[in-house]
Amino acid sequence: MNFSRPLVPATLVQRYKRFLFDAILSDGRTITGSCPNTGSMRGLTAAGSAIWLSEHDSATRKYRHMLEIVEADGTLVGINTGLPNRIAEEAIAAGLVGDLHTYEALRREQKYGRNSRIDILLSDPAKGLAYVEVKNVHFSRAQGLAEFPDSPTQRGAKHLEELGDMVEAGHRAIMLYLVQRDDCDVFRICRELDPVYARAFERAAARGVEAYAIKCAVSPSQIIPAGRMTVDEPVLAVL
Repeated sequence: MNFSRPLVPATLVQRYKRFLFDAILSDGRTITGSCPNTGSMRGLTAAGSAIWLSEHDSATRKYRHMLEIVEADGTLVGINTGLPNRIAEEAIAAGLVGDLHTYEALRREQKYGRNSRIDILLSDPAKGLAYVEVKNVHFSRAQGLAEFPDSPTQRGAKHLEELGDMVEAGHRAIMLYLVQRDDCDVFRICRELDPVYARAFERAAARGVEAYAIKCAVSPSQIIPAGRMTVDEPVLAVL
């Protein structure tokens, strides 16, 4: 995925109210912008961090700048949770997610389950349906290890249960963790921060839900899928 225009470098002052951040541009101006990530962004909000922003000219937008990338632990990390579905689609097309690239058709945001929408629905006359749920990952607290979630997520646990339901209905279901950083080679469920999600993940795996993790190469010009990661979960039968 390429950014439509060059990102603007800046220095983070603070991120607050989940949706907002203050930053200092290279010309010394202090601006307020929108943050397209409502999660905790644990480890990515330190004052003084180098960041990169997209610029938007629409008259309907309240803030011109939007946070896209944060430098942390010596690497660039994508934080925009609106991008993973697009990047996941590129990863599937590139053959990085098992055999999902062999399905005939791909649709986004399809209704399913209990009043939910699946991120990607694959269909094929011979293979049937494959439901793909995509989660954005940027949390890392140990060298080479990416973890999810970085805070409790009831919604995430619900999605795992619904994926399991799809398997029991005779379909295929895949949990795809899209890691917007390239300094990690192993992915793990963060049991410490959300034991409920961890148990839901185990139940989903036991029901036949597959799990994959893809890391990304992140730069101010593009964020692209860069390779498959090891999913460090012994309960998984499909890796």
